[in-house]
Amino acid sequence: MGDALWLEAGRARDTDVTNAARRGALLAVGVVLWTAAGVVGYRMSTRGASRSQTPESQVTQADAGTAPRLDSVGPRLMSNETSQPLSIQGERLVTGLRLSLSSPLSLELPLTVVDSRHAFARLPAGLVLPEDSPQGVVEARLVSDRGEACEGSATLTLVNDAAFPDLTAMVASPDGRRLFVLSSPTDTVFSVEVGSGRVEVLPVGDGPSALATWKDARGQAFLGVVHRFVPELWVYALEAQGAGSPRKLPAPLGASGLEVDGARGVAFVAEQVRDTVRALQLEDGHERWSTAVDPNPRALARWKDVLAVGSLQTGQLELLRQEDGASGFTVVPGPGVAIVGGHTERFRAQVMGGKAPRALVASEKLGRLFMASLGPNVGPNPQRMEVSNNSGVAVVDPARGDYVRHRGFGAGVTEGLALDESRGLLYAADVGLGRVRVLDARALMSPDDAVARGVVLHEVVLPPLDDMPRIRPAEDFSIKGRAGEELHSGPRALVLSPNGNTLYVLNRFTRDIAVVDVREARKGKAVVTRRMPVVASRAQAKRRLGQVLYYADLGRTGITCDGCHVEGHTGGVFYEKTRPNRIYRSPTVLGSRDTPPYFTPASQHDLAETASFVGGRNRFHNPNPSPSEIEALSLYTSLLATPPNPYRRTDGAPLETVTLPDGHVGSPARGRELFERRGGCLSCHPTPLYTLDQDAGTRGQYLDVGTPVALPLRLEQQDLVVGAAPPSLVGAWDVWPLLTSATAGYGVKDGRLVVQTRFPLRAVLETAGPAHGDARAFTPQERDDVLAFLLTL
Repeated sequence: MGDALWLEAGRARDTDVTNAARRGALLAVGVVLWTAAGVVGYRMSTRGASRSQTPESQVTQADAGTAPRLDSVGPRLMSNETSQPLSIQGERLVTGLRLSLSSPLSLELPLTVVDSRHAFARLPAGLVLPEDSPQGVVEARLVSDRGEACEGSATLTLVNDAAFPDLTAMVASPDGRRLFVLSSPTDTVFSVEVGSGRVEVLPVGDGPSALATWKDARGQAFLGVVHRFVPELWVYALEAQGAGSPRKLPAPLGASGLEVDGARGVAFVAEQVRDTVRALQLEDGHERWSTAVDPNPRALARWKDVLAVGSLQTGQLELLRQEDGASGFTVVPGPGVAIVGGHTERFRAQVMGGKAPRALVASEKLGRLFMASLGPNVGPNPQRMEVSNNSGVAVVDPARGDYVRHRGFGAGVTEGLALDESRGLLYAADVGLGRVRVLDARALMSPDDAVARGVVLHEVVLPPLDDMPRIRPAEDFSIKGRAGEELHSGPRALVLSPNGNTLYVLNRFTRDIAVVDVREARKGKAVVTRRMPVVASRAQAKRRLGQVLYYADLGRTGITCDGCHVEGHTGGVFYEKTRPNRIYRSPTVLGSRDTPPYFTPASQHDLAETASFVGGRNRFHNPNPSPSEIEALSLYTSLLATPPNPYRRTDGAPLETVTLPDGHVGSPARGRELFERRGGCLSCHPTPLYTLDQDAGTRGQYLDVGTPVALPLRLEQQDLVVGAAPPSLVGAWDVWPLLTSATAGYGVKDGRLVVQTRFPLRAVLETAGPAHGDARAFTPQERDDVLAFLLTL
């Protein structure tokens, strides 16, 4: 982990995993022996050691005769993928206190105390748990330099992401001799030699998130890697013997996508902290331009002088000018869009928007962009058809900004794309079914729907490796219309060899690369010739099965957990829930294990109930989830942690000032005072998770605070319900839209949804009446301060 704050851990011994699924979490309790070397400010748990840091605000004495008390620490769920800021709440907090964390960490952290009730710390990166333990549970207590006893304790859970390889991206060297595979949680990029299958590990920074290869104007080949947690682009010169030492260029924090124009020496980086795309000079990292885009951009593709940018949260495709980042067309399906195939075809008149672009490929020769997604988003309709996932490939005309057609497959989740322009073939990986579809790209573009209907030429089945555990017995697959055992493979990314004869398929769950001979793919004769393992470890097997269940489409309904909650996070809006049937925003699953109950109104009271109910419903009960499936899926979802807040300092405390997305500047410290005192917000959003649902005694309250009930789109076909649970505000900086009704972010125009604001927190605050904190009574600067505080949670 590439953070300056780190601990080197010794070997660890794990105990068994205990089953606590009925409480919404499966806890693996381990005993770990730790050693620390060369670390400033972090040490083994001891009393009486000197403090290592001076707080920004000195608090020198507590109330006479009364000990400091710890009330809570948040967030309660963290990942060891990177360094994590912590917020500490208590009473009589003073300078010199430390936060002591029990086994398996046995660690003390210095506190930055800002007043008697608030302090901050940072959990260092590099914390190692036993490889096979999904998590470690620790008790937190206060320790005083003066040796006095401190009161209170809190429980924290550390998710062992650093030992859970997750292969999500792959590119090839320009000469096709090597493949580069990315695993973000383990801080790894693997270099795989195509001929021999030999695997090497490249040094990368903290949280590699996207990669690209290119040739510069002189013909030199390069590999570029951007990161989530360190603001750097690492550039490797590719030579005959491998990749050289990387050159590090400045890049935005929270990078999520990378596209490179090697001839012009420009890298285009999408990032999810400020939600921008930035053009960087490859020579020195100088920023040529920066353009604000829709929330959580990821998929990028270049077409002539256009850069296409896909938003995971709005489902829109924005076309920017590569030269200066100027905005051009916004591409999104609307009422009447052409849909061919799948169960949403007859609902084209009720389309209200798009769904997350999962992959993009561009063809100058064909004059089109191809986009993998779950298809146009169907809104309220007389038949009350809900859950409009229709996985497939859309055709976009970038010259005119037109969404031409969506070819739906009706099942699975289309994720990765690869285009063979010379043969007119488009390959589409289906992570939900474990297959790759071979499509006729020219037929897909045809103005004749009948021609587009016959676009699928062949499906390549990717059977799982023999040592891959199965979610169910073998006899439960490929019957009654269900998917086959190949769903355990999880094809995520595709790469074609330079001559187009070989297709490489990155399998996320089996962690290998399938080599497919596609020379006769147009004739339906694509054949898997071999498999190249990338990662050998099979640790955390039950968690891996939970991952398979999260993405798999066993019932071939086209509905999966990831379909509505992309990578465990949000997924825009959908029209569903049977009773009441209305437009809802798709909430994040990250950190949700600590905030039951689920749905509005509440119907599921822990993650196990939710896995059973939703898992069965997603498959149309073909079949209902088994107890072991419920256990595995509950475990996987319980370990989806909220990412570290980017608006915090290296000591874990909030920044002094925060520049808001709309350019205003606020003070988090002043905003916290307004939030807690004058606004009275703690009554519904108490610390540490800022929701009543964080504790059994207060959860399940559905309140009417005057926020809009529904988006005004065909209201007669929506069942309106007043009231909602106060959501957790932790991670709100990365959530779009807001409010259960999604009205903080979306608006309605001409029978479809439109993005009304990219900064939904301001929309919530500026419409908050007396029942919702009455922030309208604040001055403009006070509202900016509260917004700055909310961004630091």
